[in-house]
Amino acid sequence: MVLVTVFICSCQEKNQTDKAEIVLWEPYNDSAEVAVNADHEKERMRYKRIQSPVLDKNDVFRPLYTEVSKMPEEQYKSLKPLILEQNMLTLRKHLEEGKLNYENLVLFYLYRIYKYELNNTTTLNTIIALNENVVDQAQKLDEMVAKGTAPEVRHPIYGMPILLKDNINTSGMKTTAGAIALISNEVEDAFIVKKLKENGALILGKVNLSEWANFLCDCPNGQSAVGGQTLNPYGRRVFDTGGSSAGSGTSMAANYAVAAVGTETSGSILSPSGQNSVVGLKPTIGLLSRTGIVPISSTLDTPGPMTRNVVDNAILLDAMTGKDTLDSKSIEEHFPGIISAGLHPTPFENLRLGAMKSLLESDSVYKANIEKMRSLGAEIIEFTPPEVKMDGFLSILNIDMRNDLPEYIRTQVKDKNAVKISSVADAVAFNLEDSLLRIPYGQVRFDGILADSTSAEGLEKIKSTLEKNGRAFFNTVMDDHNLDAVLSINNYHAGYAAVAKYPVLTVPMGYKESGEPISLTFVGKQFSEAELLRMGAAFEKATKARVMPKDYD
Repeated sequence: MVLVTVFICSCQEKNQTDKAEIVLWEPYNDSAEVAVNADHEKERMRYKRIQSPVLDKNDVFRPLYTEVSKMPEEQYKSLKPLILEQNMLTLRKHLEEGKLNYENLVLFYLYRIYKYELNNTTTLNTIIALNENVVDQAQKLDEMVAKGTAPEVRHPIYGMPILLKDNINTSGMKTTAGAIALISNEVEDAFIVKKLKENGALILGKVNLSEWANFLCDCPNGQSAVGGQTLNPYGRRVFDTGGSSAGSGTSMAANYAVAAVGTETSGSILSPSGQNSVVGLKPTIGLLSRTGIVPISSTLDTPGPMTRNVVDNAILLDAMTGKDTLDSKSIEEHFPGIISAGLHPTPFENLRLGAMKSLLESDSVYKANIEKMRSLGAEIIEFTPPEVKMDGFLSILNIDMRNDLPEYIRTQVKDKNAVKISSVADAVAFNLEDSLLRIPYGQVRFDGILADSTSAEGLEKIKSTLEKNGRAFFNTVMDDHNLDAVLSINNYHAGYAAVAKYPVLTVPMGYKESGEPISLTFVGKQFSEAELLRMGAAFEKATKARVMPKDYD
């Protein structure tokens, strides 16, 4: 599809003037693509629709079209070796040497977004909104550098274009969680967004997600009524995007920004990171604030960084940390040593790691990577985790969301007239008014929220029991063998880590024979993020497993 400019005559009463109407994108009939996936081996990839029924991409892309059009293709190509797949420290070096400026850095990523997202054969349906002021903001940074008024000490994230999952409050852009009920939701910045801006990051835009962070229905991962069906750049409609932070994962894989922020309750950062061959970190509950994020569970929710490499993950994590008095779980002090952790890999000979026997037997990629680490000096303890019960896990999510969503709407939504719901029950009723448009896959999980009769006392008992069980799942082998981490795959054991409130880092480890990405996952104890990042950096350096998706080079 070629981008074209069309001029449409707009006749006004006495004066007839020609108004320029920029046509960027045209809806297409996606029925053939839907039909091809009707028999997909994975039931959750049997799509009912791919395009968003409500989001006009022209509304998203038109405001910055003029600025993006100013970048000639030759300039874009000349910038590729300086920017594509490069980490923040390399980009910072290019900026300091004058090889790059902030405006061109922003325009480079916008160019890629427009190039691939406005072509219906390559679109990933990953961009839900763009910051209309981002080019101006980049130009102001360049002006400050030229005048010598830029801060002398700058965080490594300074001037870096960042994408946010669309359940994270961002001023000037709607925060929808992918739901039509929140399509007009105007908000102020979430705490972590304030921190990013304080450190000089540029918010490039918002990305698609599994609607309501995957707690609406048994929908395809990456599907939302607002954003449509997110697709995996390693195989559009072939491979699952993972969820719920599907847009954060796919946008990183396709090099649409320097870094992205996702959120996780149980697996929602790990899953799309693994499926899109990017680095994802689910932090310890309390390390990052949740204020201003559309909730599922105040017990288990956390935002986290999603990047193409470990050092960027450390930088983004550091840029979002800080004590939030409005979040009761927020820790008191800044967590030290995070950025340096991404730069200083732990020598393998100093590592004691637990490998699950069941995964060694069932997954050849996992086994090969375990053997590589063993050959490099790591001590590997093969083990079978204890069987622990996870009874009541859904009740934590059900009751928390029933309580937490009304609180979010009460405290975060600026215009209560624009958002017609104030509870999960309201959302269920709203969706039923037009189920074909709003909930094409149903809302069985919302129905489950309303049906859950767990008492407050019962819920606290479930939380306590599951935290103990989740920790026992990992601690039994970690304590017996003095391990630094337990090794898993993608989000396979995310639920146990979630209830344990343990941090988890996933790093690309290769590709299946089909070409589907797969990642190695490191699980550590509370507030061991720095150690996990050092381990991840060592693994990344030794394997260099990540390969760009071939159609997005």
